[in-house]
Amino acid sequence: MRAAASGRLAWALVSLLVLGLDQATKAQVRHLLPLHDSVTVVPGFVQLTHVTNRGALFGMLHDLPDPWRSALFTLVPLLAIVLIVGFQARTPSGARLAHAGLALILGGAAGNLADRLRFGQVTDFVDVFVGAHHWPAFNVADSSICVGVALLVLDLLRHSGRASDTGDAATTSHVPRPL
Repeated sequence: MRAAASGRLAWALVSLLVLGLDQATKAQVRHLLPLHDSVTVVPGFVQLTHVTNRGALFGMLHDLPDPWRSALFTLVPLLAIVLIVGFQARTPSGARLAHAGLALILGGAAGNLADRLRFGQVTDFVDVFVGAHHWPAFNVADSSICVGVALLVLDLLRHSGRASDTGDAATTSHVPRPL
């Protein structure tokens, strides 16, 4: 029991570390780089560009009028955070890949939610491009969420082969079923 509690504390610390790193990098960008200015990091590939995002993933729904936009982008992350904490509580303590994914998603969701609550928008700054191909700007929270989702998918894929051998995916996957 004690080992499980210390393991859960470690994953909570991972989430807090992501939240802190996300908020610290965004604060530095807001402080040091005027809005829409850029600094080249790797010529022709990566630059830091201070932009803001009122929408969801890659600016989707940014034109949704307030108060609907504000309500949607506050309530959905809050619900996601509650669900993630519930999933963490139901995930076996030894399922490190699943816990890592959930902790990264939780920290990233909290980081972007903190921006929305404080500023009404999210600060983005990592700008990746190759020639004319340009990826929308993102931040530490976005990266953490993407890596976390990838870890959960890997965990599911890793255990899906075992599930097909036994015929029961629900008993072998570490990712818990919805509440």
